[in-house]
Amino acid sequence: MSSTQEFLLGEFQRSLDERYRLSIPSEVGDALVAESPDCILAKERPGCLSLWSAPVWQARLDEGVELVKQKMRAGKLRERIAEVQLFGRLLSTRHRLVQLAGRGRLVIPEGFREFLGVESGGEVQIVGAAVCVEIWKPAAWLKYLEGQMPRFRRLFDRLSK
Repeated sequence: MSSTQEFLLGEFQRSLDERYRLSIPSEVGDALVAESPDCILAKERPGCLSLWSAPVWQARLDEGVELVKQKMRAGKLRERIAEVQLFGRLLSTRHRLVQLAGRGRLVIPEGFREFLGVESGGEVQIVGAAVCVEIWKPAAWLKYLEGQMPRFRRLFDRLSK
């Protein structure tokens, strides 16, 4: 993440229209596209997609993939071929390049719609997750929050020291 990119925070409720479009609030969307109009939409966990600045995502991805390739060339993953195949499969389907259209509109592509689990006309929660924007199925967001919120104080203390 570049040092000039903003800390993305906020929680917003939005609806998907009949074409699976949703409006990303300018409070978080403008910061995502400040460096480039390109974004990466990624499958995070069932009921959750994340939206990243493409330059930020690509830098992290390239670095990680290059490390895996180096290990493969050095023969360090020879006994872990099933894990390498799983990594390749998940990487192949995990993310897609997207752009925010006018008024911050994002079209959720096929394959990502099913993973999110929200039908057209349904509600979603848009959440600033500091380094990216997340799009949640409301029931999945509530369940996640219920499990994580009790840990907030310790997390805050650990990260802010």
